[in-house]
Amino acid sequence: MKLMTTEKAVRLIELNNTLVIEIDRRASRTQIKKDFEEMFNVKVDSINILIRKNKKLAYVKLNEKNPAIDIATKVGMI
Repeated sequence: MKLMTTEKAVRLIELNNTLVIEIDRRASRTQIKKDFEEMFNVKVDSINILIRKNKKLAYVKLNEKNPAIDIATKVGMI
């Protein structure tokens, strides 16, 4: 898992409480959700997947109680 640090990714963190991560092409939604919740001890509301240019991106929307900005600062993104 690798957190994306583009302008759009930062805007999604601030506005939608959503993190954008680059993941392995073979990973499923349930596996991503389980791993993300265990790794950061948060509640995930939904996951959207985008495959572009041979990369798989997961848009992970967190619960309101868990701000995405906290996780971004924890991993050193912001």
